[in-house]
Parts: sequence; C-alpha cells; structure tokens
Amino acid sequence: MSEWQEDQRPHPPGADRTGQILQLADFNPAQPARILADMRAYWDSLRRGRAVPARSDIQPQGIHRALDYAFILERIAPGAARFRLAGQHLIDLMGMEVRGMAFCALANPTSRGRWSDVLESVFRGPQLAQMTLHAKAEYARPELTARLLLLPLTSDLGDVTRALGCIIAEGQVGIAPRRFDLVSDEVMPIVEGGKTLEPSASDFGRDRRGTAPARLVEAPAERPAKRPDSAEARRAKFRVITLTPATPKLPSGATS
Repeated sequence: MSEWQEDQRPHPPGADRTGQILQLADFNPAQPARILADMRAYWDSLRRGRAVPARSDIQPQGIHRALDYAFILERIAPGAARFRLAGQHLIDLMGMEVRGMAFCALANPTSRGRWSDVLESVFRGPQLAQMTLHAKAEYARPELTARLLLLPLTSDLGDVTRALGCIIAEGQVGIAPRRFDLVSDEVMPIVEGGKTLEPSASDFGRDRRGTAPARLVEAPAERPAKRPDSAEARRAKFRVITLTPATPKLPSGATS
C-alpha cells in the first residue's frame, strides 16, 4: 500500500529494445482470477481456527503478488468505510492518494446504494463479498471491467470494522479518476456451507444484536380548552366586587 510500496521486489529481467519493461502479467488473461484466489487463500490462512482474522495479522510479505491491488478499509458508519491503505493500482485508477477517501468514491452515484448494502453485509455478517464492476468508455477513458473482493477483519478491539480488499481492473485506465457501475455482486459465507446475510438497506438501523434502536417519539402538544363563544358564558365567569370606602384613621388624641 502506500508504505507497502517500499518493499524490495525484484524488477522483471526482460525489457525490449526501447527500454520498456515487459510484465508477464500483462499477457496472462487468467492473472486477475489468480490474484483474487491468492488473496482469499492468504486471508483463510490467517484465521487459524477463528471466524475472522485480525487487521494486525496482515503482512505485506504474505500478499506480495496482490500487493499493488490490495487495500484496507475502516468502517466509519453503517454502509460507509474509508481507505486506510491502498495499493498502486487503486491510486492509478483514482489518480490520487486515496488514504482517508470514502470507499464509495469508486462507484458512480447510481450504484452507491447497492454498493453500501454489500459493504455493510461484509461487516455485519460477517461474510465475504465479490463485485463485478464496469466503467463505460468516454473521451480519453477507455472501457474498463473490474473485479473487487472484500474480506472482513477485526480491529484491535475485536469488532469486525476492518476489511481487506482487492480490486483488479482490466483495460487502459486513461484519464483518472475512474468510477464504476456495480454490475453484479455475490456474498459468500466464511465457512463453506454456512449462511449468508442478504445485503439490504434495512439492516442499517439495527445494532449487532439484531434489534431495532429505540426511537424517541415526541408527545403531541396539549390542545388548549375551547373558549366559550357566547357573551353570556363569558360574563358568567366574572364576579362583581363592591369596594367599601375605607374610613380615614384619625391621629391619636384627635376628635372628629
């Protein structure tokens, strides 16, 4: 990821006469599937009998083949997460450093609703998710297809609020940033044969115990009593008070 890029990886030995380095991965159409499989296998190897591995278990050396395509997310709200780390491929797609950026920044506005639903199901399940993405061709932006994998992780506190991800886009990036439409998605159980949680926006208002949060309902204001309309009724509320003139008090020893 940004600091992961500093690892000492050997450069490919082959280069053409113009000095351009040739990557064997560029000529292997099965490479994206293998990278996603390597990422899933690495995540499985970290579980060691646990349901979900910890964020602290992730080491760059373990995913050297997928390092450029990997990223780590932090959940910040229901259906929302931000990038904590990102590989060079994702930085190239966005044309900028993405650390701290919202995960949904990768998606076109029309796909962000379902995008958030799938993301939240990964944390809440917890479970795995895979997305198929597409970016349409525009001026100086060739058509792109991409595959994205999300794998849940626990934080230092033990709650599932982190995720290890991997995105691989096939095609020329063109002018960044590139944003994608969500074509299809699939959720998978952590253990083969287990149950999965269908991505749904209705889960956003529920806590981890599955109960709906309390709602404060404002009590209706009391209506003032109706005032009588008739003059007779209003006059009936008045009393006539007769004031008796007070007798002036004479000074002591004086006579009237």
